[in-house]
Amino acid sequence: MTVHFIGAGPGDPDLITVKGLRLIRACPVCLYAGSLVPEAIVAEAPERARVIDTAALTLDQIVAEIEAAHARGQDVARVHSGDPSLYGAIAEQIRRLKALGIPYDITPGVSAYAAAAAALGRELTIPEVAQTVILTRTAMKSSAMPPGEDLATLARTGATLAIHLSIRNLLEIERTLSPILGPDCPVIVAYRVGWPDQCFIEGRLSDIREKVRAAKVTRTALILIGRALAEQEFRDSALYDGAHPHILRPKRSA
Repeated sequence: MTVHFIGAGPGDPDLITVKGLRLIRACPVCLYAGSLVPEAIVAEAPERARVIDTAALTLDQIVAEIEAAHARGQDVARVHSGDPSLYGAIAEQIRRLKALGIPYDITPGVSAYAAAAAALGRELTIPEVAQTVILTRTAMKSSAMPPGEDLATLARTGATLAIHLSIRNLLEIERTLSPILGPDCPVIVAYRVGWPDQCFIEGRLSDIREKVRAAKVTRTALILIGRALAEQEFRDSALYDGAHPHILRPKRSA
């Protein structure tokens, strides 16, 4: 018996991995993360599978379901949205499984930031503009950010920021980042990436909050911030530069 933590992707059911879909189709128990996981993915569970929405359950109740499946010798598909390694709250579940001696594995999924970049047709790492992407969040009612991971410190790197779980904290984001990145710094709010009603709100630090308010977006949104989002004048990558030899394209003698 194994608990399979599976990343279902951000919303488009076609973005789940082949392995993840195969596991869901094979497991007699499927625990999934409520409205964040597309119904089309959960519908792939076997006909007589025990399928449970865990949105209203506590950690103890979720583990109890897993323990019961373990006692029956039944594999469990524990389906999370996006990629379970990012804000998936799997660490606390894994800690319980280890204590109980229940085997588990993890199948990665497409994260919202990657799906958003694809839908927008953008690259988040532009040569000599930004070569780093920082995935982070802000502290609101959830746990505090660790020392050194405050938004101002991260912004000073110049990296592209992908800020999760913070759409209701735009005022603080604007106040913190405007003095560092400038009020004209590009911002894109990606709402329900991969779902049929996905939308993208583009603006600057100075006006994004009003645009988001007008669109009435209050949840399930990712905030992308950085110069790479709008940069048009930049050097080509060395990857395909004929004057830049590498191991797969060695320098040719004259």
